[in-house]
Amino acid sequence: MDFKELEERVVSFRDARGWAEYHTPKNLAVSVAVELGELLEHFQWEDDAEILEAAKDPAKKEAIADEIADVIIYLALLSHELGIDLDEAVERKLMKNGEKYPVRT
Repeated sequence: MDFKELEERVVSFRDARGWAEYHTPKNLAVSVAVELGELLEHFQWEDDAEILEAAKDPAKKEAIADEIADVIIYLALLSHELGIDLDEAVERKLMKNGEKYPVRT
């Protein structure tokens, strides 16, 4: 699935439930931050080895995946509300990063 298809699916899901009025750019940006906080709770006080070990547990891995998905869903909705094409934005940013951080040979 590309970002455009993801955007269409989450907007359709949202609109079917009548939530569009709550999905202002500010509210969506705040929601992204809230969901990132919930994601970070899974990593708080653990080092990388402990996190990787915990992620072997299917329930823990699913909980982390759910938080990542929430972040992506809110970002897709935010980009929709602002008229940002995520596919183009990511491609453009990768090009900028490639110029800023060229491969060293």
